[in-house]
Amino acid sequence: MKMLYLECSMGAAGDMLLSALYELLPDPAAWLETMNRLIPGVSVVPRQAVTCGITGTHMEVNIFGQEEGRDSPLSHEHEHEHEHEHEHEHEHEHEHEHEHHHTAPGDIRRILANLAVPEPVRRNAGIVYDRIAAAEAKAHGRPVEQIHFHEVGALDAVMDVTGVCLALELLHPDVVQVSPVRLGYGQVRCAHGVMPVPAPATAQLLQGIPCYAGDIPGELCTPTGAALLSCFGQRFGPMPVMVPEKVGCGVGTREFPAANCVRAFWGEADGPEQADIVELCCHIDDMTAEALAFAADRLMALGALDVSTAPITMKKGRAGVSFTVLCTAADEARLAKAVLRETTSNGVRARRCARYLLTPSIRTVETAYGPIRVKCADGPEIHREKPEYEDVAAAAERSGRSFQQVWEEIVRQL
Repeated sequence: MKMLYLECSMGAAGDMLLSALYELLPDPAAWLETMNRLIPGVSVVPRQAVTCGITGTHMEVNIFGQEEGRDSPLSHEHEHEHEHEHEHEHEHEHEHEHEHHHTAPGDIRRILANLAVPEPVRRNAGIVYDRIAAAEAKAHGRPVEQIHFHEVGALDAVMDVTGVCLALELLHPDVVQVSPVRLGYGQVRCAHGVMPVPAPATAQLLQGIPCYAGDIPGELCTPTGAALLSCFGQRFGPMPVMVPEKVGCGVGTREFPAANCVRAFWGEADGPEQADIVELCCHIDDMTAEALAFAADRLMALGALDVSTAPITMKKGRAGVSFTVLCTAADEARLAKAVLRETTSNGVRARRCARYLLTPSIRTVETAYGPIRVKCADGPEIHREKPEYEDVAAAAERSGRSFQQVWEEIVRQL
């Protein structure tokens, strides 16, 4: 299967992820052509850059011929509300003044809705911004409608997010795996005080993602980088066994003792049918159905591959539930602790299992209801496909028809 592995040993930012993925594209010229006709007066220009002797790409976004400030580690423009705007004179920001931008979520939605990119790209870009808005709202205790994006609402950040979404749509990896993310440490000064690293919104977005501070002071992971990783990362941990075919290097704008870059590895990995999986299991007889459903949702949000419950009879004839969580080996300890935290169980059993799976993929088909994503599964002499539930549900809502009617029509077309 085709794997994309993102190495984030110097954190992650929108422009660095964009630059690394650009180097992997089979037809970068076509990607550039698409990007440079999205917004009048806005263009992206790939520049060769070097960090600690490593050559890579730094992607400039030019607004009417002038490069904008970027969402880069240690020169980060936070996506905070207007009362949390960052001064650009602190030591980890730009050395020059830059105009502040304030953009509401509705403004971003209108910009994205008019971009000439495939519908899945617009949808994914919207999801990224929705996650940032939710994280900001949670971090600052305000409704999402009252959030005003700071620099992340600027056109350069819109291009970063859209460009990453478009590159991933063109690459179409079977799985995206992300290394543990280095965050940096310490504090950065903003207009209304001193803020800890990671920034509050970044910390919200990193929930469920392995990360660490490391030994480099400052802010290495930005909210935009964290949002992109949380949206597209399917697995998290060290590089698995894979055969790299291409390596992309996205270079940041600052110099450090370590190479300031995100590397993207593209290649073949062992089929999932050969992958190990961990099964975490406990028996519970003192939780309500609602509490169990909440625990299952929480485990899925933390990165579980699947959560299931089944009725059982425990000792002394008591009715109980077998609560089972499937996860990768890298997530075993973290999710075992989460099971103990989210349920009333005093212990969790863990066992390694081999699993045999078909290779998953997703394609988009045009239907009478518009573009619909289709989940595919393939193996030796096996091919299966079915429509994506969310897309069918949305089509049923728009058309006023029943879910079953829309589902059956799309299946007949397939």
